[in-house]
Amino acid sequence: MELNCDLGEGTGNEALILPFIHTANISCGLHAGTPSEISKTIELAKKQHVQIGAHPSWDDRSSFGRTEQQLPASEIISLILYQLGAFDALCRQHNYPMKHIKPHGALYNQAAKDPIIATAIITAIKTFNPTLQLYALSNSVLAKLGKEAGLMVKEEAFADRRYTSSGDLASRQLPNAVLKEKKEVLQQVKELLFNKRVRTTEETWIPLKADTLCIHGDGPTAVELAKSIHEFLQQSHCP
Repeated sequence: MELNCDLGEGTGNEALILPFIHTANISCGLHAGTPSEISKTIELAKKQHVQIGAHPSWDDRSSFGRTEQQLPASEIISLILYQLGAFDALCRQHNYPMKHIKPHGALYNQAAKDPIIATAIITAIKTFNPTLQLYALSNSVLAKLGKEAGLMVKEEAFADRRYTSSGDLASRQLPNAVLKEKKEVLQQVKELLFNKRVRTTEETWIPLKADTLCIHGDGPTAVELAKSIHEFLQQSHCP
């Protein structure tokens, strides 16, 4: 099972997390991170042989890209292409190509439900480079439409987030929407790996298939969680 992590967001912990993950979703600068921080993250990922992808967002540094926005489809396409172009330039600086795209924050969550936003993201990817993989929330509109458009889609589940009974990520405004304790996170990983299910905020179980597992790099326990999940995957023979 692949483990991915959102990085390049100015936390400075990239060198500690990268040895334990397979794939890094690196900020494109509109929600967090500076050009030098993003460039350094790409350089570190290359040294660790970690696959990298662009992590575009709404233009929203004040809320870390976690505030919903509504824009015309043409503007969303331009916004994504702008970020992919900038990120690609930094990849070229280190001769290390991006392999995938994963929307960030509110853009990711809105695209999981909204076909207009999802289609705009897909259009941008196909315009820029249709061979790039798309990381999308498992069972989401974005995943479905991406596959229909001919993109290679990896359906994603989160090791450190709670889900609702509808399969959406629980709002960060809710208590315990973000899992921080190692025991809780590893239990969720175990259920996803072996039972292909997750416990919801309503204390029910829903089926959930995942091609890749995500943890967030901006949390206070991110390094510990990355190391623990890495060790668990190795022990479970899921490298």
